[in-house]
Amino acid sequence: MLSYYLCCLLLIVQVHSVNRDNFKTCDQSGFCKRHRSMQPGNSPYIVLMDSLKISSSQISVQLLNTKTNVRLVLDLYGLQGNTARVKINELEPLKPRYEIPVGDVLIGEPKQQDLKVLDKGAGSITLGLEDNKIVVSYSPFRIDFVSGEEPVVSINAQGLLKFEHFRKKPGWVDKLTSVFSWFSEPFREAQPEEQAPANPIEGEEKKEEEGEKKEEEKKPDNEEEPGLWEETYKSFHDPKPNGPASVGIDVSFPGFENVYGIPEHAESMALKTTKDTDPYRLFNLDVFEYELYNPMALYGSVPVMWAHNEKSTVGIYWNNAAETWIDIRSTTADKNFFSKIADLVKGNTEMAQMDTHWFSESGVVDIFVMLGPRPKDVFKQYAALTGSTELPPLFAIAYHQCRWNYNDQDDVKNVDANMDSFDIPYDVIWLDIEHTNGKRYFTWDAHKFPSSKDMINGEAVKGRKMVTIVDPHLKRDDNYNVYTDAKNRDMMVKGGGGEEYEGWCWPGSSSWPDFINPEVRNWWASKFQYSEYGGSTPDLYIWNDMNEPSVFNGPEITFHKDVQHYGGTENRDVHNLYGFYVQKATAEGILMRSNNEQRPFVLTRAFFAGSQRFGAVWTGDNMGEWSHLKVSNPMLLTLNLAGITFSGADVGGFFRNPDHELQTRWYQAGSFQPFFRAHAHIDTKRREPFLLPEENMKIVREAIRKRYTYLPFWYTLFYHGFRSGETVMSPLWVTYPEDKSTFEMDDEYLLGSSLLVKPITEQGSVGTSVYFPGKDEVWYDIDTYQSYAGSQNTYVNAPLDKIPVFQRGGSIVPRKMRVRRSSSLMASDPFTLIICLDKQGEASGDLYADDYKSFAYRRGEYIHRTFSFKNNILQSSNADPSGKGSTKEWVEKLIIVGYPKAATSVHITVDGNSQSLHHSYDSNSRVLTVRKPEVNIAKDFTITIQ
Repeated sequence: MLSYYLCCLLLIVQVHSVNRDNFKTCDQSGFCKRHRSMQPGNSPYIVLMDSLKISSSQISVQLLNTKTNVRLVLDLYGLQGNTARVKINELEPLKPRYEIPVGDVLIGEPKQQDLKVLDKGAGSITLGLEDNKIVVSYSPFRIDFVSGEEPVVSINAQGLLKFEHFRKKPGWVDKLTSVFSWFSEPFREAQPEEQAPANPIEGEEKKEEEGEKKEEEKKPDNEEEPGLWEETYKSFHDPKPNGPASVGIDVSFPGFENVYGIPEHAESMALKTTKDTDPYRLFNLDVFEYELYNPMALYGSVPVMWAHNEKSTVGIYWNNAAETWIDIRSTTADKNFFSKIADLVKGNTEMAQMDTHWFSESGVVDIFVMLGPRPKDVFKQYAALTGSTELPPLFAIAYHQCRWNYNDQDDVKNVDANMDSFDIPYDVIWLDIEHTNGKRYFTWDAHKFPSSKDMINGEAVKGRKMVTIVDPHLKRDDNYNVYTDAKNRDMMVKGGGGEEYEGWCWPGSSSWPDFINPEVRNWWASKFQYSEYGGSTPDLYIWNDMNEPSVFNGPEITFHKDVQHYGGTENRDVHNLYGFYVQKATAEGILMRSNNEQRPFVLTRAFFAGSQRFGAVWTGDNMGEWSHLKVSNPMLLTLNLAGITFSGADVGGFFRNPDHELQTRWYQAGSFQPFFRAHAHIDTKRREPFLLPEENMKIVREAIRKRYTYLPFWYTLFYHGFRSGETVMSPLWVTYPEDKSTFEMDDEYLLGSSLLVKPITEQGSVGTSVYFPGKDEVWYDIDTYQSYAGSQNTYVNAPLDKIPVFQRGGSIVPRKMRVRRSSSLMASDPFTLIICLDKQGEASGDLYADDYKSFAYRRGEYIHRTFSFKNNILQSSNADPSGKGSTKEWVEKLIIVGYPKAATSVHITVDGNSQSLHHSYDSNSRVLTVRKPEVNIAKDFTITIQ
């Protein structure tokens, strides 16, 4: 048996491409087949208006399935911030259905907002939420959201609500009785069927529904479809002790042609129709060397979707952690229906519509509808629900050097020395699973890493950090104290029969702590104390891998679905939360060890909505191929749109051996993406940047060094994201929402609203077509300051040493041009302000700074400056009076791009005192350079040009 499992493990590690047979299709998933087989039409559900209860911010009403007489309860809430919540649950379930605890994914109970009853008619009730209308139709049941007389979201408009209620498993007597009843039906006198309550809708008789399926009428009442109570996939049996419990409903976006979100998929940013494919799947799985441009599930799941058009942006968040599938169709809206509830523009023009169909294996229907109306509004609304990306420490947004594995302490020392010798800055070096004692996490291999503290301290004296991997599977070894401690405390996940669950992962036979249990998370967090994690120091941070979780001998390489968690919950209910809780507990452990003073850094592979609060995410086991470099852009854009802004892809690709050109282009791309880490598989050739041929090494070094010059800009972007939920890396339509040509564009992107990036992702390319957005705007090459007009495509030269990046005219970007070995060594260095003027000769920008590592900013120890250039005057003022921090950082230089002519004089005024400044002008590039203002960045100052 041992040799069998070791062979399985070897096959998994050595496989050269994803084996699709390891992962289910919709046809192999019972609940997916059942929901997908439904056809659009009139819903069997009606609203029982006699049960309606109205409060200031909520309505509650029963829904009746007219075919089964099963009742559900609908709760509709108005929420602050132009948001609504729609919950549908069983009225009287046999036992409570699983709901994600408030405070875990949702940061708290959402604050409610008054709903006004605008109209209560015979067929519908209309509610007012701020400037929006919500129309609940009775028969058939549907909900429509109208914003400014434009319908924007419809729920159950296609009639696809399906709610599999908890039930008792039928025995053989029940089945025999049902069959006998069916056969004897023709010989019995007609009896009145059990009726729905009379007159469920005020003033309207219940109408006979059209299109009822004759097959359903012929089935005996208790006949069970295959797969309801048990399923088999390959050799794995799923007994389904609770029976069928799936939920699903359709959500339409009338007036929209594009939808986005629902990561993680190796897919384009604008989601595609699934008419001829499987639905998009959200089910956290370990999929190595994943295929591109298909709806297969990957490592993480964020069930949030945005719809955008020239007029508005709206979205939904599906608050369910079970396996979920989403179908997407491009259709046209029913203008006849909408003309009854909204003042639509008359005419014969068809209205586009995106229809989506969401279905999960268990849980409840819990939908948050975010009504925007602009892109930044919906991001703020979503952040109000699940939180924003916490402000990372500065080192975390610098460059990371990683490999599976650095062999020993001497290897680490040599990599560090070579990076310095070749003048390549980096902030973090990483150790993968081979650093441990036999894949026992929280330990060190005593032969390879005998003096871990000395090794870490050797990095720390240069301002650098170290990251070690800590995965959630624990080696089943009674001499391994972390495992025995968890075992003795009964903290492990249980199998379907109540026994400790055993599976296979890197250590061999393994068990998994039950992170669904808050006590287990507290226990895990305690393991990061210095007294528990021997050989660790304050400069050691953590990487959570394999936390989907990955189980080499499990179905779909993960847990069995009947695995038992805290409170008797099955894994099928909480599967997509497991990795979320692992990262959460790890981040809390890093916090605890510093008495909640120092910001943590934790990288995770598996994630869910809300994971942005606990650290960074990467796109998993990609390949060193051009296609994977190319897809990293839409994958990261989608993650940013879903709130996971601190994200990146392995530079160079994890698998395979990229050629030198691909490595070079990937470093250029990675240097302008939020999380910047190079990583490689243990079987690949060594490819640290100093090992590249000299020409490539110099280009890569310049890309990394350029990243360091932009760290003040990146840090300010992350501050804005932390405060308001804004994206860091954005599709162009976020900043230019009315520019339809950008709606499907995912090969270039914006950082904030100031930098436009177009990575080169095609082999052999020496140029590319760049779309410069913004009518009447101007863009400047960040290296040459050549200008480009907005609202047009332009071919731009991009030889190997060039990544096309442009700064928007009208923006001011802070940089630090004195690049050192690590970011912390640059903390007190001066700023250079890059001031790119628009056509009116104006520009604005801002800068955020603090101590770059602690939570002192929560006590007001930070500075936030705003810069404005107008009428030849640069003003720096305090953007936030709450910030009372101080700093040694100062302004060293101004580079004013697009300035029309040489200046005769430049003066700076600080505290009422004025003095002249040195300056020079380049007429070819139209750049005015002002040197040595030498003013502390925290000061108010004015620089006047004449």
